[in-house]
Amino acid sequence: MQRTTDFLVIGSGVAGLSFALEASEHGSVIVVSKRDAEESNTKWAQGGIAAVLDATDTFEAHVEDTLIAGVALNHRETVKICVEEGPERIRMLLELGAKFDTAKTAKPEDSALGKLDLHLEGGHSARRIVHAADMTGREVERALLEAVRARPNVLLLEEHMAVDLVTLAKFGGPELCAGAYIFNATTGVVETIVARATILASGGAGKVYLYTTNPDVATGDGVAMAYRAGAEIANMEFYQFHPTCLYHPEARTFLLTEALRGEGARLLRFDGTPFMKDHDPRGDLAPRDIVARAIDYEMKKSGSDHVWLDISHRDEPFLREHFPGVFGQCEKFGFNIAKQWIPVVPAAHFMCGGVATDLEGRTTIPGLWALGEAAHTGLHGANRLASNSLLEGLVFGHRAALALAASGLAKTTDPFPEVPEWDVGKAITSDEAVVISQNWDELRRLMWNYVGIVRSTKRLRRAARRIALLQEEIQEYYWNYVVTRDLLELRNIATIAQLIVECASARHESRGLHYTLDYPLLDEKLARDTVVKRGVPAYLRGR
Repeated sequence: MQRTTDFLVIGSGVAGLSFALEASEHGSVIVVSKRDAEESNTKWAQGGIAAVLDATDTFEAHVEDTLIAGVALNHRETVKICVEEGPERIRMLLELGAKFDTAKTAKPEDSALGKLDLHLEGGHSARRIVHAADMTGREVERALLEAVRARPNVLLLEEHMAVDLVTLAKFGGPELCAGAYIFNATTGVVETIVARATILASGGAGKVYLYTTNPDVATGDGVAMAYRAGAEIANMEFYQFHPTCLYHPEARTFLLTEALRGEGARLLRFDGTPFMKDHDPRGDLAPRDIVARAIDYEMKKSGSDHVWLDISHRDEPFLREHFPGVFGQCEKFGFNIAKQWIPVVPAAHFMCGGVATDLEGRTTIPGLWALGEAAHTGLHGANRLASNSLLEGLVFGHRAALALAASGLAKTTDPFPEVPEWDVGKAITSDEAVVISQNWDELRRLMWNYVGIVRSTKRLRRAARRIALLQEEIQEYYWNYVVTRDLLELRNIATIAQLIVECASARHESRGLHYTLDYPLLDEKLARDTVVKRGVPAYLRGR
């Protein structure tokens, strides 16, 4: 089966839906969602969207906070664009019907933006976090998805997963992305979608690690496909671990928003003594990379399985009103956060690297664009500042849509290129699915143990050797058996693991989220992006 469209969007989070909504004004759009359309990292974003809306705050302060968190590896122009275009993206969401919390001091004559309640989060020097209680991502996803579903020229394909990008160079043509092969999980058939522009907005890759705050869909599909197609990938060594994930055998993916620490929550050792001031003068409001490493250090030093988060100085009515999601979920697992300390551990949370793009989302392959967490725009540098991720998706979804509209691509009368259908070959249905589950578990565990919050050269070498062996097994399985969603996800996280290790091995310093015992100091000469491309070893490139 073959379909054609002007714009093929792979992913249904904030970046993909923002783009699809605007692009649908200029041409036909197909949005591919691996599971239900609402199931994305966006849905689970608790904190909010960072935007300068208060008269006492400034764009310059937000830019500076972002650069400090990113340890001088951010692209300043990207940061400036995101910060300055942020307020207008918030206004767009309000016009779509997104319901954000308003300040109790808001007056009727205040503007819509001026009425919003603003949180403080770690690394920020001012209150600038727009939020919908502690379930902001869910509200953003709802508003965008409702608007996209109402567009008649947008086709939303749920339970569909991209297998590989279609590049014409594979078939003797020019280096041009012309769509993707898409696996229909309902029928088991691989379909072909030919597009004038293909947009990767497939989110992060938290499932490459044993413990993650991400949902099951986060397997790095977009980055893995782009790498296989020959695109440049950048800064994959910088994987952010959220410091405070609820420690409970049935709640491994539930994070406790950083806004709790913005409201005075403290991290405590197992014996109840606070420890963050011992690691950073900003204490519990230090950036995430510092907090995660501090927790990791304290756990290893004491041998404890977790540390504590204490916000019991706040009363229950306040916590239920401001953090209903966190309060309810913790209560479900037997913790009243107004009265008890909460056990927390770090967990893989956000991919700061991704497919290298320009300031409008173009990748190094013509016809291919990347947005949101799947992209490396240069916004985050070596460490993402809290609540800059939804901001990035909104801003670059908008910028990419504007650029493609201006290109007139959707108005062309040129025929779509001819693309061969998916060839099943001699592949058969597998009766050895245990191979997938075994490799899946082994890969995620070795990434957690060898390529986690703290690394070393020996650990990275061990990881590289084992990943190479696993990839051989996975590739053999891939070519011999009919594809399934589990197999495709395993193939992708193996590629992501390879890229993280390769980029980490090339960076001989400790910067931001990349901390190695063999090079514990920051080296100012290495304030460059790590770039890797298929067939080209990872190297540091200046900007």
